[in-house]
Amino acid sequence: MGETIENAIQDIYPDDFAWCYGCGRLNKDGHHLRTGWQGDQTVTIYTPESKYMGIPGFIYGGMIASLIDCHGTGSASLALHRKNGNEIGDGTEPPRFVTASLNVEYLKPTPQDVPLKAVGTVEEIHPKRWKVHTEVFANDVLCARGEVVAVIMPATFTK
Repeated sequence: MGETIENAIQDIYPDDFAWCYGCGRLNKDGHHLRTGWQGDQTVTIYTPESKYMGIPGFIYGGMIASLIDCHGTGSASLALHRKNGNEIGDGTEPPRFVTASLNVEYLKPTPQDVPLKAVGTVEEIHPKRWKVHTEVFANDVLCARGEVVAVIMPATFTK
């Protein structure tokens, strides 16, 4: 695949909110998932380490769910940031989202040791609630799909 995400929304999350196990750049033990734009869709590319094996040669479902989850909240952040007239790198702080619901459908076993590509389509369902439809590919084969309903992070999550 060889694709990379040059400008990711997670790169500009404020330090107080950059600790998520899935996408937090400051969590030294985390996955460091990064989500950016590719045309009108969102993309996250990630190669899981072998420790995320379900059975030899394949990734376990929890890793796929984590990818879809963080891709969904990052995608919602990207979409609202753009709707607000901003882009990554313009110096404005993006909105932060949390997961209200996560639905994952496993379609084929996901092979190990290959980059996974999550591709998202975002729809606004309320000014504070966004739905992200995600498909996860391994070697251009659709292995899973999911839906995240993401909500703007409540003020109670802040210090």
